[in-house]
Amino acid sequence: MSNNKSVKGLKKSSGCWNNSSIMQCFSSKDQMRVDEILKLSDSFDDVQPRPDTVNIEEAESSLREGGGLNYEEARALLGKYEYQKGNIEQAVRVFEGIDITSVTPRIKLTLSRIRDRPKRRSRSDPAPPMSLHAVNLFFEAMLLKAKSLQSLERSKEAAQSCKVILDIVESSLPAGLPENFGADSKLQETLIRAVEFLPELWKLADCPHDAILSYRKALLHRWNLDAETSARIQKEFSVYLLYSGGEASPPSLRSQKDSSFVPKSNLEEASLLLLLLFRKQIRKEIEWDPSIVEHLSFALSVANQPQALAWVIEALPSGIIERKEMYHTLALCYHAHDDTFSALNLLKTLLHHSEDPNHIPGLLLASKICSENPGLAEEGVAYAQRALVFKEDRCHLTAGCMYTLLGVSLSEYAESAVSDSERVTRQSEALQALESTGNLTNLSDSLSVYHLSLQYALQRKLEPAVYYSKQLLKLEGGTNIRGWLLLARILSGQKCYADAETVTDAALDQTGKWDQGELLRTKAKLQFAQGYLKKAIETYMKLLAVLQVKKKSSGSPKVQRAIGAALIRNSQSLVGSGLPGEIP
Repeated sequence: MSNNKSVKGLKKSSGCWNNSSIMQCFSSKDQMRVDEILKLSDSFDDVQPRPDTVNIEEAESSLREGGGLNYEEARALLGKYEYQKGNIEQAVRVFEGIDITSVTPRIKLTLSRIRDRPKRRSRSDPAPPMSLHAVNLFFEAMLLKAKSLQSLERSKEAAQSCKVILDIVESSLPAGLPENFGADSKLQETLIRAVEFLPELWKLADCPHDAILSYRKALLHRWNLDAETSARIQKEFSVYLLYSGGEASPPSLRSQKDSSFVPKSNLEEASLLLLLLFRKQIRKEIEWDPSIVEHLSFALSVANQPQALAWVIEALPSGIIERKEMYHTLALCYHAHDDTFSALNLLKTLLHHSEDPNHIPGLLLASKICSENPGLAEEGVAYAQRALVFKEDRCHLTAGCMYTLLGVSLSEYAESAVSDSERVTRQSEALQALESTGNLTNLSDSLSVYHLSLQYALQRKLEPAVYYSKQLLKLEGGTNIRGWLLLARILSGQKCYADAETVTDAALDQTGKWDQGELLRTKAKLQFAQGYLKKAIETYMKLLAVLQVKKKSSGSPKVQRAIGAALIRNSQSLVGSGLPGEIP
């Protein structure tokens, strides 16, 4: 009766709940009648617009069975009412008064009874201590509290409030939710909203580990998610793994079999999720989302999986990507996978007169592929010359790339010349093309500078060869071994063995042990040329140690024999040649 009097004694004031009204309403933990709560809320209709109370009325109809609301249920209902009116801070105060710890045992018991219901067939079995509508009322209160805290920029507290819901359900139903769980009380809908909302809150709270853990639980626990919701969570998770900037610990999937694939990094996990989403799109299980293909292409490119990317492109439905773009992208994938035959065939199809014979990126890629194969160097020259027809319409960098590929192709083509005059002519044309690149790019393209220095060296013009090789080292910052080796070999050709050895020493200081094999081999030859046989032997011992490490890591007897044979050949060439300037 004390509570009834308190409720009836409340008067209309400013049109919203104040602290004294709430404290008066909850001064006793006895039950309040539902109709009294409704009468109390109706008294404010003439002051503020009536909120959408459809969900509230549903909860009230289920709670009428007991004839009243207890203290915690009343707070959950009134907090929801305040939230719908837009009184966020007031709603948080009401929600914070709910002692969820005291209600949790009854909620868990109710959920466990629902889980065991198919096994219980006796009418004498005790009924659950709470109805599903009451459980949903508390869960929805925690969810609305989380949303209110988020709007107040208290994201970490919001995440903890939302996490309470999922922790209760996971501990009560460790095997997952039964089918049609809570369908008649909208409990399933509330849980799905919490599952999808929690990772976003952890991200706003700058807690990446908790965000990733909540994403994994959302996808691994049985929440009865619909296909679109599951796909949306998978996409958001994969995007977060790709672009968040932090590396997460690998998932611990103890329930999987030993032969199952367990991703070991963010990139692998994101790629796996995106591949699953892509397969669902192909099977039309979810709506088509072009951003999934974009993210997947990025992930596979970064992971250096061109073959998998080619499979994705080939599996795209017709009309998603233009034929010309498909041919060019597939050619790039096959070329990255060292399948130059397939890549060149695709480019020939692209550059056919029936498709796009003037496709500049295709012409340049075809010229590059041919320049890497001495037997196709003539074709490479033809493709580069076709591209150069349109150099006036392109920027200096693109035109420089055209000249570079022409020069490289001509240089390779010169090696197959029958006569000396023909070889000299092609080498001269190659040098002219590479110099054109240098003029257009101000020697900013490392590939053209490397081949320019190499071409001068092949023509025994060692002074400009040394100059351009030094320019290459400055351009690359000494990060590429080929620049050091080129300079050392050119100096060796000038018989400046001491300077060449100094270059190799500088390169060894900036190079990891795995990449020192060729440098050590060159250094040993230089030491031998200077008559330092003991030093040359010591250098070869270091080379042997590097090869032994590689041998142990490979573990293959064939590889071990190949390494040994290579070492023997190197030793024989050391004794036989004597001139490091002739190192191939």
